Amino acid sequence: LGHSDADVLLHAICDAMLGAACLGDIGVHFPDTDAGLKNIDSKILLKKSLALIQKAGYGIVNIDSTLCLEAPKIKDYVPQMQEAIAGILGITINDVSIKATTTEKMGFVGRQEGLVAYATILLQKVG
Repeated sequence: LGHSDADVLLHAICDAMLGAACLGDIGVHFPDTDAGLKNIDSKILLKKSLALIQKAGYGIVNIDSTLCLEAPKIKDYVPQMQEAIAGILGITINDVSIKATTTEKMGFVGRQEGLVAYATILLQKVG
């Protein structure tokens, strides 16, 4: 369940961007109490997060992300996902790493009750 479209990978990338620039997190900038954000496309949040870090004087060097889920297997979709994220952020697909793993049937992820995404990002000061 989510207030936006709940794309966990894009939310993790937004959080990584904002955190690396010391700008707080996705909840600070896009709170679930804002009715205007209800069901918003997470790609819009990604664009807005990019604008925030750019305004703070940062650019993206690369992103490394991991999705933890039992199903579906995303291997065949990774290139499309990389292309979409890179296109939004104005970086190359070679700068967007997306990996997947399972929890070996343990916990809520293993029971397929949800999934988890982690992202780290390298920013550099620009200008």
